[in-house]
Amino acid sequence: MTGAVPVVDVTDPRGDRWSTRRFSLRGRVTLLAAACVAGAVALVSLGAYMIVSSNLYQQLDDNLLARAQAAVDSPPVQAQLKQVPGAFLASADLQIGQLNALTNELTYPQAGSPPPYGSPELAVAAGQSPQSLRTDVATDTRVVALPSGHGEAMVLAQSMEPTKRTLNELAVVLFLVGGAGIVVAAGAGTAVARAGLRPVDRLTSAAERVAATGDLRPIPVSGDDELARLTQSFNTMLGTVADSQERQRQLVADAGHELRTPLTSLRTNLELLLSAGRPGARTLPAEDRADIEADIRGQIDELTQLIGDLVELARQDEPREHTERVELVEVVERALDRARRRAGEIEFDVALEPWVLTGDNSGLERAVLNLLDNAVKFSPPGSHVRVSLRALGDGTAVVEVADAGPGIADEDLPKVFDRFYRSSEARTLPGSGLGLAIVKHAAERHGGNVYAMRAPEGGALLTIRLPGAPG
Repeated sequence: MTGAVPVVDVTDPRGDRWSTRRFSLRGRVTLLAAACVAGAVALVSLGAYMIVSSNLYQQLDDNLLARAQAAVDSPPVQAQLKQVPGAFLASADLQIGQLNALTNELTYPQAGSPPPYGSPELAVAAGQSPQSLRTDVATDTRVVALPSGHGEAMVLAQSMEPTKRTLNELAVVLFLVGGAGIVVAAGAGTAVARAGLRPVDRLTSAAERVAATGDLRPIPVSGDDELARLTQSFNTMLGTVADSQERQRQLVADAGHELRTPLTSLRTNLELLLSAGRPGARTLPAEDRADIEADIRGQIDELTQLIGDLVELARQDEPREHTERVELVEVVERALDRARRRAGEIEFDVALEPWVLTGDNSGLERAVLNLLDNAVKFSPPGSHVRVSLRALGDGTAVVEVADAGPGIADEDLPKVFDRFYRSSEARTLPGSGLGLAIVKHAAERHGGNVYAMRAPEGGALLTIRLPGAPG
């Protein structure tokens, strides 16, 4: 019986990652430098070789043509009662001969060897071609033929071996020099990569340190190049993360402190009610029981508001992904509609000018509503709260809310927008201490700011300043 053989995948899924680690950035920089130099050396060497080769072969041809012309112009001499060209006597490094087109015979020095000849040389001897210059592959010589008389041609051949030997030596020299240049370039590339990537190594170590220990200390910055700017940006990021963590820690600490009091009071009241309900326990008077139940409801409301404000702050700390066109007049009017429903006998004096900006409608409405609620909380019944929206003429507008309350003490003015800060006058009033902190956060997210001062009416004047344009 046969069965299917299971296929086992032996591929290491980490192969690419490990190969990338083996071939580091420093190695890639070194290889790139060596490759660039190798390419440049190869191009220069090839160009030099081709130029020298062309010049040497051109010099060979020019020299051969000049000597052939000199051989044609030389007077004849008598040798053993036979007349031969005088150039035969000075041709030790050449193969030279006189070709007769009628007899197809080649006369050459007896001590030498005949130059190769063929149809091109015969065409010159017969007067059919003014000259001939070619390479004879069989003998590896350069052959030239010039007319030397009626029906005759002077044929000269010179070996190409010395020229080729010179070119081979040049090729060896270029190869050795190029190889040495590539080795030097690789060493220089390694040194440059090591020095240039040292800040990257520091950034890597810092990132690994942050991941392992959570230590957000900045790393040293040296120079003013791109890597120095990268280091500065990394330090800025570390600072931002550190600030965010510190804000989170402070928020948790403050929230824990603020939650402790209502929770303790709530627990005490509940334990008192539970104790009164046990068999044999003293029955609470109806009036005391009603007071305890009212305290519990108030404490639950306070906890609900505190948790809602904490959620709002946490939501505002998130990055804004969507923005929209905001008609600030509409935002203020919606906040006023909500504030009037719980303002009781307090009236609002409103003066609004059109103003438009880009941002978060709900966040700005919550901020304006917090200002209105704060003004209502401190204003006596029957008083007026002044609300205005006006442009300042410098590309910003202000939303001002002035109440008729006791105002803010001078020592409290710089702190009223801090989280969980409550002045001595406000400690007996309901609230979480986060409302004005939410106002400040919303203003800063929209590129604005907040201010607290005394109003001409004698109460507090709280202001949001926002950039934008007239509507």
